[in-house]
Amino acid sequence: QVQVVESGGGLVQAGGSLRLSCEASGRTFGMGWFRQAPGKEREFVAAISWGGGGTMYADSVQGRFTISRDNAKNTVYLQMNSLKPEDTAVYYCAARTKGLGPSRALAEFDFWGQGTQVTVSS
Repeated sequence: QVQVVESGGGLVQAGGSLRLSCEASGRTFGMGWFRQAPGKEREFVAAISWGGGGTMYADSVQGRFTISRDNAKNTVYLQMNSLKPEDTAVYYCAARTKGLGPSRALAEFDFWGQGTQVTVSS
């Protein structure tokens, strides 16, 4: 069983930055971040391969967000810069246990965290 725990959310003004962390216990491979705003479906944000060399980003965050990982700490990070009010959502970390690479598909991820709230004020 894999447990995934996010941290680092909070309230920030537009243009500001936040860094989310995700610690996973157990054996995981590809990791990803997703988000869900009120009244909307959960959407892909970023993903990273097991080795860290492969990454994917949603068009809406490309150039502003950076995903990285430290396998020695079993931790994945999401550095979010130039935040916009439309980035406001609950951010979820997810782990793949059967795929080494990054993925945009929610169905590819086997374990999910409880989520951390990110609120960007205008």
